[in-house]
Amino acid sequence: MEGPADAPTPFSADDYLERAKRVVASAAEQGLDGVLVTPGPDLVWLTGYQPTAITERLTVLVLSREREPTLLVPALERPDAEAAEGAKGLSLKDWADATDPYAAAADLLRPDGAYGVSDSAWALHLLGLQARLPGSTYRSLTECLPMMRAVKDADELGRLAAAGAAADAAYGEIVKRRFEGRRETEVAADLAALLREFGHEQVDFTVVGSGPNGANPHHEAGDRVIQAGDAVVLDFGGLKYGYGSDTTRTVCVGEPSDEIGKVHEIVRRAQQAGVEAVRPGATCQDIDRAARAVITDAGYGEAFIHRTGHGIGVTTHEPPYMVEGEDRPLVPGMCFSVEPGIYLAGRFGVRIEDIVTVTEDGVRRLNNTDHGLHLVE
Repeated sequence: MEGPADAPTPFSADDYLERAKRVVASAAEQGLDGVLVTPGPDLVWLTGYQPTAITERLTVLVLSREREPTLLVPALERPDAEAAEGAKGLSLKDWADATDPYAAAADLLRPDGAYGVSDSAWALHLLGLQARLPGSTYRSLTECLPMMRAVKDADELGRLAAAGAAADAAYGEIVKRRFEGRRETEVAADLAALLREFGHEQVDFTVVGSGPNGANPHHEAGDRVIQAGDAVVLDFGGLKYGYGSDTTRTVCVGEPSDEIGKVHEIVRRAQQAGVEAVRPGATCQDIDRAARAVITDAGYGEAFIHRTGHGIGVTTHEPPYMVEGEDRPLVPGMCFSVEPGIYLAGRFGVRIEDIVTVTEDGVRRLNNTDHGLHLVE
């Protein structure tokens, strides 16, 4: 298990400022005057700051070509904001209770400006800004800057690799535990504890879908008692060093039926095909097509009911998405899941998932546990 000595070097104020400069340049290319970032993953990525509690009080980072990056915060939260590493490269302004925060924010914006806004922004705040600046317009960042956080640098890739390795270590331990006769929730609790044992500071999900529950891709864990012969979908992840893990393996309690073995092998081949399709210049939909073709050709196309993958970074789900219609080309540094599945309602499901990153000449898996059908007790 990794210890504190293995922790990566924290991001510096210069790292955060360089990200802000890239965002401003990208916004300008989209015809925007700037970007407004509210509490959530975008703010963490750009400043390292996460308010202790996200409330109705307005907090917003204003990035534009016309002024230095400025973080507007409630006065009572200013000390916490000042403590964030990224705040060293910002102008910090505050507003007090009983004053108008939207007037304070409007002073930082163009009256007729066009701005990208964090998806996590509250409607309350956006409506307040629009009332103050009726000539201004706003677009969601997923719409106008979907790749803002998509291409990771070497430090980010190191954190993602560490998170993936920790998730792999958790899988290596969970398959040693007993499954038969235990509730899904008990196995899920073991998985969460193992993720924390191997360094995750945050556990986002521990899906344990046994038997017919495995046919629901987003079933988490219930009171069903796991039985001999069950296929069990294990999908789990969270954050380590602030970056995400997300991996899925399907195990079987004792000897699998012929159909479980057959379906698992189809999904394994589909996942391999999806990974092998990853390379610079391929499109996101190419990955979905490669994996989906294997499942469709095997006669289970209607049972593959979700996209093939999603991006990962400071959150476990973010752009880009590996789905039909997404023709964005892959570039080195993009990180995303490849996770085809087959779901047979009322019977069982199978999913296999790795996080991968695009390299200069192909692909690198960040999950490396065995893709075969592991038998558990």
